[in-house]
Amino acid sequence: MTSQSAATLRSRYVAQAASDLEENRRRQQELAERINVLKQEEALLSDILNLAERYASFADASRVPEQSQDEPPVAKAKRAPAGTTARRSASAKSAPATKTAKDGAKAKSHQPLLGDLLAELLGQYKEPRPAKELRDELLAKHPDRSPTPQVVRNTLESLVAKGRIRRHKQQRSVMYTLVKQGGTDTD
Repeated sequence: MTSQSAATLRSRYVAQAASDLEENRRRQQELAERINVLKQEEALLSDILNLAERYASFADASRVPEQSQDEPPVAKAKRAPAGTTARRSASAKSAPATKTAKDGAKAKSHQPLLGDLLAELLGQYKEPRPAKELRDELLAKHPDRSPTPQVVRNTLESLVAKGRIRRHKQQRSVMYTLVKQGGTDTD
């Protein structure tokens, strides 16, 4: 092997090593950024889990504070500053969240839950009622409440899952009736 071919080979190895090193650094940077994103997601999920555990300790699960219907949760999350999901100390994390949850519960305690209002409306009828009519009646009787048709349907389905109301399907229509407390309600 000549000295010129050895130098050429050496320069190729040096160039390849430099290229591999640069690729390794770029990949490390990508992974570091991904780790930061995952840490933020973990912190957010941990906060959600803590809140869920707090609300699970309520005696009546149907009394979980209602979500604000003014703005969807996705919009609230997008509006929050990017640094809000970063890890905080345990005491700083739990103290403001607890205070906010209590304040929110106090502010909404004067309003009955949507499910209770819908069950009350259904109790006035013996025949099944469609969700649209229930929503229209709710809007007429409670003008301060303005749930969307989907929220009303979701709430009714939640009441069906809890056994408080019964679903009736007639062709393509879905109607609801209140389940009698004695359990004597039949189809």
